[in-house]
Amino acid sequence: MNGQYIQNIAHLLNNGFGDMRQDTLEIINSGISNAIPYRATLDLIQVNQDEIVAGKHRYPKGSWNKIYVVGVGKGSFPIAQALEERFGERIEKGIVVVKAGETRKLEHIEVFQSSHPIPDERSIIAAQKMMEILQQAGEDDLVFAPITGGSSAMVNAPADDIDISELRTVNELLLKCGAEIGKINTVRKHLCMLKGGRLVQHAQPAKVITLTLNTAPPDMPWPDMCLPDPTTYQDAFKVLQDYELWDKVPLSVQRRLERGLACPELETLKSLEGMKHTLYSVADPVSACIAAANKARELGYSPHILSTALEGEAKDAGIFLAGITNEILQHARPFRSPCALITGGETTVTINGSCGEGGPNQETVLGFAAKLYKRGEVVFASVDTDGTDGPCDIAGGIVDTKTMERAEALNLNLNNALQQHNSSHALRLLGDEIITGHTGTNVMNLRVVLIK
Repeated sequence: MNGQYIQNIAHLLNNGFGDMRQDTLEIINSGISNAIPYRATLDLIQVNQDEIVAGKHRYPKGSWNKIYVVGVGKGSFPIAQALEERFGERIEKGIVVVKAGETRKLEHIEVFQSSHPIPDERSIIAAQKMMEILQQAGEDDLVFAPITGGSSAMVNAPADDIDISELRTVNELLLKCGAEIGKINTVRKHLCMLKGGRLVQHAQPAKVITLTLNTAPPDMPWPDMCLPDPTTYQDAFKVLQDYELWDKVPLSVQRRLERGLACPELETLKSLEGMKHTLYSVADPVSACIAAANKARELGYSPHILSTALEGEAKDAGIFLAGITNEILQHARPFRSPCALITGGETTVTINGSCGEGGPNQETVLGFAAKLYKRGEVVFASVDTDGTDGPCDIAGGIVDTKTMERAEALNLNLNNALQQHNSSHALRLLGDEIITGHTGTNVMNLRVVLIK
């Protein structure tokens, strides 16, 4: 399953420091490769003559009847692929909901394309298909649930009288306000009848085995459908208030949250106690960063993982990393070159007013380039490991010490591109946009600074 995920690598080597760009992209590729959950799923799930083994749990022959697969998310396909390889025709019925554009098929599991990051009618159809399978599962059955990032948009069972257009409006407002993904999901979970642990609830009395990507600090996965929800209607209401969105969301959404505040029985599940459920992680940002560090060392750079959970405004993350890089260039501290600075985590973009096309990783590299000293040999790349950075087909971008000079020659103002949130346009003009297509994983962002 591991391969070359960067599709336009030859194109990206035409600019700046070609050899260092090659090294940077190899390091990025190694990180992505190590985060594909296919192999880890095969290692986790074993099928012997007399039993199925899932991690530390054993299911002897005779203790289960049928096998179902119900999954969703940007990293769910490779997990479902591994499950089909393990169980084949023993899968009674299955569906995996993927982001539109993932065209690969499976023999025993339906692959259903849905929308992301803004939900549409397909997300409702997907939820209905999943519910139909969950309702078939009985007490002696096993339900494998590959649930990864992106599921909150791809599958929706709207509560009360909320329709899809109103759900779209809420998602658009939340994504533009600069809120962290955890806060966005706090609202989403209280507007949907599948999130907040309810997938596990709907699957009972079957045994549910959730396979996910561990992407949320500190060490808590985010398969919202298969975990108890520590947030409340009050928390969701506060998110909308804090970001001044309450008066902007549709009335149906306001009514739902007000009902939830008044009726505790509508609250999402706070515990899965008594339900048959186990959860395993089959990929995470830490392993992606470690793989990137190992590749950097192999290529002759001293690797330093600064953080696997760097968050905040995307442009500011780039400025921060440029500051560390400049200190190394000028004072050889806190590290000496040649070195690699590696970070993971998820950044956000706050949009006020109109905007162009772009995403967090693209704004991170432009913020870095704008503050990097014009000295030494430095290359910086940042990608979303799922292959799509924001609502576009670009995974991220790559810049170096020569980027500002090249931008000036093109009469391209990078600060204006950042202010207008039009980073994709700038990177395309520079020829520095990274294209991967769908990777099959989603462990947030991966960033690599190489200093020669």
